[in-house]
Amino acid sequence: MACIRKRRGKWIADWRDGFGNRKWKTFETRRQAEDFLDQERPKARQWQRSAVPLDTTVATYKTRWLASIQPTIKHRTYVGYERLLTVHVIPVLGSIPVQRLHRSQIRDFLASKLAIVGPNSLTKNTVRNIHATLRAMLRAAVDDGLLTNNPAEKLGRQLRLVTPKVTRQENIKSMTREQRQCFLVRARQDCPRLYPLFATLAGTGMRLGEVVALQWSDLDYSSREIRIERAFSDHATHGGIQTPKSGHGRTVDLSRSLIEILKAHECLTRLPATPIKQIAVPDWVFPTSGGKPFDGTNLRRVMRDILKKASLPSHFTPHCLRHTYASLMLQQGESIVYVQRQLGHASIQLTVDTYGKWLPMGNKGAVDRLDGESGSRTVATGIRANSPSSIPSIQPSDTSMYFVELARGIEPPTGGLQNRCSAN
Repeated sequence: MACIRKRRGKWIADWRDGFGNRKWKTFETRRQAEDFLDQERPKARQWQRSAVPLDTTVATYKTRWLASIQPTIKHRTYVGYERLLTVHVIPVLGSIPVQRLHRSQIRDFLASKLAIVGPNSLTKNTVRNIHATLRAMLRAAVDDGLLTNNPAEKLGRQLRLVTPKVTRQENIKSMTREQRQCFLVRARQDCPRLYPLFATLAGTGMRLGEVVALQWSDLDYSSREIRIERAFSDHATHGGIQTPKSGHGRTVDLSRSLIEILKAHECLTRLPATPIKQIAVPDWVFPTSGGKPFDGTNLRRVMRDILKKASLPSHFTPHCLRHTYASLMLQQGESIVYVQRQLGHASIQLTVDTYGKWLPMGNKGAVDRLDGESGSRTVATGIRANSPSSIPSIQPSDTSMYFVELARGIEPPTGGLQNRCSAN
């Protein structure tokens, strides 16, 4: 049973948790101890049955957790989780039983990673990934009944690991419309073989791995669409082919000019090497001379060469063409929902958080359209008919009728606007 006792000038809260383990905590005042017990008593009444031994250490539980999630996540994600836990978490926290892992220990561990200076220093993004991986593992420990709550939750903001939305948007490197055109013209002149690939990146917003993994059966010229069913990754199994980042396929629209570029590319790609010896036609839209998908490293090198010859900033990468596509689409007033669907984002919020600074901030034509044609004409007529020189003195009894006449024809307020999708 929980109790409070005083010892050596301190107040001690003594209780048993949901696993029946006896615990105590020291406070300066009796009121603090009572408030704490009021929070812990409901948890203590919910007895837990753990699916794993109660003395399981962090290192042992890591092996169990990775084995349980391996069939449900991509190979690249699994490798990243395993590396972060093995290299950073286990050497410090591995010997501690999961049940005895305290929030302050995790906070101090993450703070020590941020404080490393010199050649072994870690970026804030790396520490954020360490925290996210540890938090996900401890969530599974809660589900397994090994913990009553997750001690790693809500530490990101406390340690300032969460990058502000504005900062993320400022870090995005996007070409202007003129830079995009200059790059594509130079690519067509200096690298005609890969020009269709770069044009597809810039004209669809697809990821590099998705474009590299395209097959001719994915293209539908009549519907002006591309079906994205797979992506290429250096870390993936089965020859580097995996599902797209979202975990499922999607369809993107093609412009007429891009269709012409792809048709011309198909004619050149599918011609046999010699009229006598027929070769197998590759399935890939953008194959190497050996009939395999292009390697991302080589494509980045080729793009750097094109940027240098075009006198464009060298920090642009193939993924920046995706950012360029999204930013230019939003700048020209396209629907945020349409851009989200084209990019394959999981939510509109993600699209807004990533590209929100390119959204139009205002449009005075919108307030004109709100009145509507008839409403604008009614208001304008009323103003002309009641110019300052001809407006008689309005008596109090006539005031209400005057405003009713001006409002005629204006669309009444509606709650339908609340159902619109709005802003990662």
